[in-house]
Amino acid sequence: MSTQENKNNFDWVYYVMGLFFGIVTAIIVTGSFGYAVLGALLGFLSGGFFLNVLVKGRTY
Repeated sequence: MSTQENKNNFDWVYYVMGLFFGIVTAIIVTGSFGYAVLGALLGFLSGGFFLNVLVKGRTY
């Protein structure tokens, strides 16, 4: 019997969640849509950090 690898890659979920919650947090804290872009950038980078540093190599 050969082992079959899981071909479903859900790494994009971390980036989308970071982007979304970064926007939401920036709007709630500042009340300005201008800072939503900065919040989106920081959230996207946080999602990438989380994926590449904290959960790197984790098996599901």
